[in-house]
Amino acid sequence: MNGGQDLGGMHGFGPVAPEADEPRFHAPWEKRVFGLALAMGFTGTWNLDASRAAREALPPGEYLTSSYYAIWLKALARQVEAHSLATADELASGAVSTPALPVKRVLRGEAVAPLFAGGFPSDRPVATPARFAPGERVRARRINPAGHTRLPRYVRGQVGTVEAVHGGFVFPDTNANLAGEAPQWLYTVRFAGRDLWGDAAEAGHTVSVNAFESYLDPVDPEPAA
Repeated sequence: MNGGQDLGGMHGFGPVAPEADEPRFHAPWEKRVFGLALAMGFTGTWNLDASRAAREALPPGEYLTSSYYAIWLKALARQVEAHSLATADELASGAVSTPALPVKRVLRGEAVAPLFAGGFPSDRPVATPARFAPGERVRARRINPAGHTRLPRYVRGQVGTVEAVHGGFVFPDTNANLAGEAPQWLYTVRFAGRDLWGDAAEAGHTVSVNAFESYLDPVDPEPAA
């Protein structure tokens, strides 16, 4: 999705200014939103990629003028309403007016620590061998999907070099649509900064991007000098 979240290479947003000793949460409500998102994700009604897609689907003007956890909250409200777990009136009033629909699982407090300790692995076996190997040149496909994708806009159509092969992982583009995990090989691809940004990039600057196999096409090897 070419939404407000895909800012790489765009002008007018100023420098990234990391906050020294940044706290995990800046206000108590942010911690509550994080807990709500975790609890609702645990129900199995949707998955992590669907949550990311819901955030990216916010109107760009709203996305770009909202804080990090405000984006989470707005997307979560959309998901809850879309899956008929609450109505718009209930979300606005904070009061339940209709019986709640059942969910697959409910997250209990005692399960939170073990859940985080176990992590959320997304690596999966892939039946076919990897199409590319380190050192091979590939071109990122020039795609403009209406739905979720993890391929940044600024590398689409550009040629890079495979740095690493990471194995098989859940493919976010299908998983976000609840259309199955469809695991694919995942690669790190290095692009020359000058190829992406022209003279605005420093000489020798490179950008490395993790890219799924279906994002990439082979490129003929460079001719020997």
